[in-house]
Amino acid sequence: MAASKGNNDLELIKELAKVLDQTDLTEIEMKKGDLKIRVSKNGSPSAAPQMIAASAPAPVAAAAPAQAPSAPAPMPAVESKDGHPDAVTSPMVGTCYLRPSPDADAFAEIGAQVKEGDTIMLVEAMKTFNPITAPKSGKLSAVYVEDVSPVEFGDSLFLIE
Repeated sequence: MAASKGNNDLELIKELAKVLDQTDLTEIEMKKGDLKIRVSKNGSPSAAPQMIAASAPAPVAAAAPAQAPSAPAPMPAVESKDGHPDAVTSPMVGTCYLRPSPDADAFAEIGAQVKEGDTIMLVEAMKTFNPITAPKSGKLSAVYVEDVSPVEFGDSLFLIE
Protein backbone atom coordinates (compact mmCIF):
# COMPACT_ATOMS: atom_id res chain seq x y z
CA MET A 1 0.00 0.00 0.00
CA ALA A 2 2.84 2.43 0.87
CA ALA A 3 4.55 1.74 -2.47
CA SER A 4 1.33 2.68 -4.27
CA LYS A 5 1.19 5.99 -2.37
CA GLY A 6 4.83 6.69 -3.29
CA ASN A 7 4.06 6.01 -6.95
CA ASN A 8 1.06 8.36 -6.77
CA ASP A 9 3.28 11.09 -5.26
CA LEU A 10 5.86 10.58 -8.02
CA GLU A 11 3.14 10.79 -10.68
CA LEU A 12 1.85 14.01 -9.10
CA ILE A 13 5.35 15.52 -9.18
CA LYS A 14 5.74 14.52 -12.84
CA GLU A 15 2.40 16.15 -13.67
CA LEU A 16 3.37 19.36 -11.84
CA ALA A 17 6.69 19.39 -13.73
CA LYS A 18 4.77 19.08 -17.03
CA VAL A 19 2.62 22.07 -16.06
CA LEU A 20 5.78 24.11 -15.42
CA ASP A 21 7.22 23.03 -18.75
CA GLN A 22 4.06 24.01 -20.63
CA THR A 23 3.48 27.39 -18.92
CA ASP A 24 5.34 30.55 -17.97
CA LEU A 25 5.21 29.52 -14.30
CA THR A 26 8.55 29.03 -12.53
CA GLU A 27 7.29 27.34 -9.35
CA ILE A 28 4.27 25.40 -8.11
CA GLU A 29 3.65 24.50 -4.49
CA MET A 30 0.89 22.17 -3.39
CA LYS A 31 -0.27 21.03 0.05
CA LYS A 32 -2.66 18.18 0.68
CA GLY A 33 -2.92 17.07 4.28
CA ASP A 34 0.61 16.34 5.50
CA LEU A 35 1.98 16.17 1.96
CA LYS A 36 3.73 19.28 0.67
CA ILE A 37 5.26 19.39 -2.81
CA ARG A 38 7.08 22.31 -4.42
CA VAL A 39 8.34 21.99 -7.98
CA SER A 40 10.46 24.77 -9.46
CA LYS A 41 12.52 25.46 -12.54
CA ASN A 42 15.44 27.81 -13.06
CA GLY A 43 14.77 31.35 -14.26
CA SER A 44 15.70 30.66 -17.88
CA PRO A 45 12.73 29.66 -20.06
CA SER A 46 14.63 26.70 -21.54
CA ALA A 47 15.50 25.17 -18.16
CA ALA A 48 13.97 21.82 -17.36
CA PRO A 49 11.75 21.59 -14.25
CA GLN A 50 13.63 20.64 -11.10
CA MET A 51 12.15 18.93 -8.05
CA ILE A 52 12.73 21.26 -5.12
CA ALA A 53 10.86 19.77 -2.21
CA ALA A 54 8.50 17.01 -1.32
CA SER A 55 7.76 15.67 2.09
CA ALA A 56 5.37 12.97 3.19
CA PRO A 57 4.20 12.18 6.71
CA ALA A 58 5.86 8.77 6.74
CA PRO A 59 9.46 8.84 8.04
CA VAL A 60 12.17 7.80 5.62
CA ALA A 61 15.30 5.97 6.77
CA ALA A 62 18.41 7.96 5.87
CA ALA A 63 21.29 6.01 4.38
CA ALA A 64 24.12 7.25 2.23
CA PRO A 65 24.62 5.59 -1.17
CA ALA A 66 27.43 3.15 -1.84
CA GLN A 67 28.86 5.50 -4.47
CA ALA A 68 28.18 8.94 -5.85
CA PRO A 69 26.30 9.27 -9.15
CA SER A 70 28.57 9.70 -12.15
CA ALA A 71 28.96 12.81 -14.34
CA PRO A 72 26.79 15.22 -12.34
CA ALA A 73 26.02 18.64 -13.75
CA PRO A 74 26.95 21.58 -11.52
CA MET A 75 24.03 22.88 -9.46
CA PRO A 76 23.20 26.52 -10.15
CA ALA A 77 23.86 28.80 -7.20
CA VAL A 78 20.91 30.74 -5.83
CA GLU A 79 21.05 33.66 -3.43
CA SER A 80 21.98 32.47 0.05
CA LYS A 81 19.35 33.05 2.71
CA ASP A 82 21.67 32.72 5.71
CA GLY A 83 25.35 32.84 4.79
CA HIS A 84 27.99 34.39 2.55
CA PRO A 85 26.50 36.05 -0.57
CA ASP A 86 28.65 33.81 -2.82
CA ALA A 87 27.86 30.59 -0.95
CA VAL A 88 26.47 27.64 -2.90
CA THR A 89 22.99 27.00 -1.58
CA SER A 90 20.74 24.00 -1.36
CA PRO A 91 18.48 23.62 -4.41
CA MET A 92 16.05 21.50 -2.39
CA VAL A 93 14.84 20.39 1.01
CA GLY A 94 16.53 17.21 2.19
CA THR A 95 19.32 15.65 4.20
CA CYS A 96 22.90 16.66 3.51
CA TYR A 97 25.69 14.08 3.31
CA LEU A 98 29.35 15.14 3.18
CA ARG A 99 30.62 11.65 2.29
CA PRO A 100 29.51 9.00 -0.24
CA SER A 101 28.99 6.38 2.50
CA PRO A 102 29.18 6.38 6.30
CA ASP A 103 32.63 4.75 6.39
CA ALA A 104 34.17 6.78 3.53
CA ASP A 105 36.19 10.00 3.66
CA ALA A 106 34.42 13.28 2.93
CA PHE A 107 34.07 14.31 -0.72
CA ALA A 108 36.21 17.40 0.06
CA GLU A 109 37.80 18.94 3.14
CA ILE A 110 37.93 22.63 4.00
CA GLY A 111 41.08 24.08 2.46
CA ALA A 112 41.14 21.58 -0.41
CA GLN A 113 41.48 22.69 -4.02
CA VAL A 114 38.41 21.60 -5.99
CA LYS A 115 37.62 21.70 -9.68
CA GLU A 116 34.41 22.86 -11.29
CA GLY A 117 32.01 19.90 -11.34
CA ASP A 118 33.59 18.07 -8.37
CA THR A 119 31.00 16.61 -6.02
CA ILE A 120 31.24 18.43 -2.68
CA MET A 121 28.24 16.79 -0.98
CA LEU A 122 24.91 15.05 -1.57
CA VAL A 123 21.40 16.18 -0.68
CA GLU A 124 18.98 13.29 -0.29
CA ALA A 125 15.36 14.05 -1.11
CA MET A 126 12.65 11.46 -1.63
CA LYS A 127 15.19 8.61 -1.44
CA THR A 128 17.22 10.17 -4.27
CA PHE A 129 20.79 11.33 -3.69
CA ASN A 130 21.45 14.55 -5.59
CA PRO A 131 25.09 15.57 -6.06
CA ILE A 132 25.90 19.16 -5.14
CA THR A 133 28.89 20.11 -7.23
CA ALA A 134 31.43 22.90 -7.31
CA PRO A 135 30.18 25.66 -9.63
CA LYS A 136 33.78 26.83 -10.16
CA SER A 137 37.35 25.77 -9.44
CA GLY A 138 39.03 27.12 -6.33
CA LYS A 139 39.64 26.52 -2.65
CA LEU A 140 36.83 25.09 -0.51
CA SER A 141 36.97 27.75 2.19
CA ALA A 142 33.84 26.93 4.21
CA VAL A 143 31.27 24.19 4.72
CA TYR A 144 28.15 25.51 6.46
CA VAL A 145 26.41 22.17 7.15
CA GLU A 146 27.23 19.04 9.11
CA ASP A 147 27.15 15.51 7.79
CA VAL A 148 23.67 13.92 7.91
CA SER A 149 21.96 17.22 8.71
CA PRO A 150 18.67 18.57 7.37
CA VAL A 151 18.77 21.44 4.88
CA GLU A 152 16.09 23.72 3.49
CA PHE A 153 15.86 25.28 0.04
CA GLY A 154 18.27 28.23 -0.06
CA ASP A 155 20.36 27.21 2.99
CA SER A 156 24.07 27.93 2.54
CA LEU A 157 26.04 24.72 1.95
CA PHE A 158 29.62 25.72 1.13
CA LEU A 159 31.86 28.45 -0.23
CA ILE A 160 34.56 28.20 -2.88
CA GLU A 161 36.98 31.12 -3.25
